[in-house]
Amino acid sequence: MSEYIIESQDLTRDFGDFRAVDKLNLKIKRGEVFGFLGPNGAGKTTSIRMMVGLLHPTSGKVLINGQNINEVEKASIGICPQELVLWDNLTPNESLNLMGDMYGIPKKERQMRAEKLLSDLFLTDKAKTQVKDLSGGMKRRLNLAMALVHEPEIVVLDEPSEGLDPQSRRVLWNYIRFLRDDDGKTVILTTHLMDEADKLSDRIAIIDHGKLLRLDTPDNLKKEIGEGDVVDMKLSDQSKNETVIAALKDLDEIDSVSEIQGRINVYALDAVGKLPQIMSKVEDSGVKIADLSVRQNTLEDVFLDLTGTTLRE
Repeated sequence: MSEYIIESQDLTRDFGDFRAVDKLNLKIKRGEVFGFLGPNGAGKTTSIRMMVGLLHPTSGKVLINGQNINEVEKASIGICPQELVLWDNLTPNESLNLMGDMYGIPKKERQMRAEKLLSDLFLTDKAKTQVKDLSGGMKRRLNLAMALVHEPEIVVLDEPSEGLDPQSRRVLWNYIRFLRDDDGKTVILTTHLMDEADKLSDRIAIIDHGKLLRLDTPDNLKKEIGEGDVVDMKLSDQSKNETVIAALKDLDEIDSVSEIQGRINVYALDAVGKLPQIMSKVEDSGVKIADLSVRQNTLEDVFLDLTGTTLRE
């Protein structure tokens, strides 16, 4: 059996004159959490829809377990959309049994699966409560359970933590790890939450304008812009940004300097120790610092460095 469960080959999708996905080539490993990052309109949702058979590509193809997506049993994939797809007047138990019935699962077995999912996602106490009376976090966990009742091999989670409180988000994160580590499922995750992508994903694809920019582990991606910190500053006179950036690039042991939305980001190992040199260079340029912070670099820094835009733009 191949190491890779999904493979896209020159995957392309046009909508009229607009190319949403442009020759996307990537491989998703069996039993990994695979993160998709990109700003709104980057092509990630279109890519995933093609990779799970919901949308036909203009050209290129998708293989699942070595088979063309068109020949694959669709029940091998479970999709949990960002929008809640629930029946308000049914209970969670009824909802899961109805979904299981749609997949042709025998009554006794689907009830067993429903009970396990409700237990795993901390919904047992609400099994007989109408969906309309559940909290937002409970509805989102039920939405996930609905995508799992037929025990798919591949699970697609589109912004699963959207709108969740920290406690509900923690429950969800632990369950995603359980799906990978205990159930051996392959999870495809799209998210705008950088800590979610960082902590859950084994590998991450960063895409923009329909093109794959990077594909690697979170740690390796962050190392691309320096194994260290970010000095994030705003100058009192932003017209001097280019002058200051040129001066900072002359400093020893500075990995890189870039301008992001009018702010200057300096990437360096032990940035705190280099602050006196950095501030001296700024002052020598005849400008003052209006705002400054120091932090560790993040996945969002990687994306900003690659595209110059934030993930929510």
